[in-house]
Amino acid sequence: MIAYFENLPRRLSAAAGDDDFNAADETNNGDLKSFGSDFGGMTTSVPAAVIQPSTADEVASAIRFARAEGLALAARGNGHSIHGQAGAAGGLVLDMRVLAGPIGLTGGPGGPIAEVPAGALWAEVLEWAVTEHGLAPPSWTDYLGLTVGGTLSNGGVSGQTFRHGPQVVNVSQLEVVTGDGERRLCSPEAGDTDLFFAVLGGLGQFGVITRAWIPLLPAPDAVKWIRVVYSDFERYASDAESLVNRYGPDSFDYVEGFAFVNCDDPVNGYGLVPLASDRQTFDPDRVPQGSGPLLYCLELALHCRHGDDKVDQRAAEMLKPLGYVKGLEFCAKVSYVDFLSRVNHSEAEARENGTWDAPHPWLNIFVSACDIVDFDREVFRRILRRGVGGPMLVYPMLRRKWDQRMSVSVPDGEIFYLVALLRFARPPPDGPSAEEMMAENQAVVDRCRSAGYNYKLYLPHYRDQSQWAVHFGEKGWSRFLDRKVRYDPAAILSPGQLIFSPEAPPHRR
Repeated sequence: MIAYFENLPRRLSAAAGDDDFNAADETNNGDLKSFGSDFGGMTTSVPAAVIQPSTADEVASAIRFARAEGLALAARGNGHSIHGQAGAAGGLVLDMRVLAGPIGLTGGPGGPIAEVPAGALWAEVLEWAVTEHGLAPPSWTDYLGLTVGGTLSNGGVSGQTFRHGPQVVNVSQLEVVTGDGERRLCSPEAGDTDLFFAVLGGLGQFGVITRAWIPLLPAPDAVKWIRVVYSDFERYASDAESLVNRYGPDSFDYVEGFAFVNCDDPVNGYGLVPLASDRQTFDPDRVPQGSGPLLYCLELALHCRHGDDKVDQRAAEMLKPLGYVKGLEFCAKVSYVDFLSRVNHSEAEARENGTWDAPHPWLNIFVSACDIVDFDREVFRRILRRGVGGPMLVYPMLRRKWDQRMSVSVPDGEIFYLVALLRFARPPPDGPSAEEMMAENQAVVDRCRSAGYNYKLYLPHYRDQSQWAVHFGEKGWSRFLDRKVRYDPAAILSPGQLIFSPEAPPHRR
């Protein structure tokens, strides 16, 4: 294990013996600062030390040391948090990317299973599973540059969630190191069952996931990728909800969607719709007269095998009942790997134009289907009518595909929508300031609250326990507190979530 630290006494390297901690650089302040920021680019929480564990036992050693010294500790994957959730100012940060290692293939009663180190990226899982074994996890995230442990600690959603559930329900076993430094195996059927459900979506509060066993399915060869445009949100939502409730051969394998501005702005408007692999262009003359400030794009995919000469006909038949604007259809056939890696193109563009390194005050909300039409009227078409400098995702998922024993909090009702404001704005003076974007986010949340919408923040960020208690609800918050007392009573884990701290440990009611 390698430790980068500054102004932390040498007791760090002595705590577990020189074989466990290697003080690589006592004054490497640059490394510390890089681990004190994240993709959001709006907070700085420089740790006292960065630990690079290569095994679960080394994770356990670091946690035991942190607890003995009264130091907070955070597990950091690929640094893609928005509000410093993976930070530990003045404490210890575990660089989980070092805990990557090889992925193993095992078997179970339900078929093949991938044994994956928590520090592995989903992009690495994709390469290993599909390219080497012709297999794939059933549920993905849109962006694959995230660690397995990171998404399992939050939820993990994408266009497959309506069918297979989020990533947190597609796990058969976990290896977890709890806040007392104990390494445990847990599963939904036997052995630390409560811990298993606690850490899934648990925001890092109950333990550090070090390994996950993920069931696999046969991977398709290719994907028929489709985008269709709507001018009427009610029809868009009706069609989307109908599609996620379909079963059998007439159902799509992927359903997502987004709102965009009814203009030729390349960042917020028509340019978001045509597929990167498609040579079609958006024809604004097709947009019906009198359409509002926003339009809506339903994004669909059908899996297929090489040589499947009926996939185009199947897709055409499945599109017939939908009420999209005729003439605004965009289709392409791409490999399964290319489809799942589709965000790579956007990432490359953002890195090239500088927006990847700018602040990203993203906002993710789950909104009940019963409120989504009013949300469109009050939020999309008023507060966000000019766009957010990036995608505004809005698509449905099914509550029955989530396991309520897990720590993730979702709205009531069978159908709810993910609304994700994925802001990619140029730094000022070319773009709005982070403060302006955050203020707009707050206006969105305030409107949800004042209108009485049934909603929950996804990847939540609150400032005090009273807000967290409201987020989880009375029963959920009581369970969350009990689990914290059980698995991390000293409250050293994940201080960046701003739920607990060593100075303010949890107490059972």
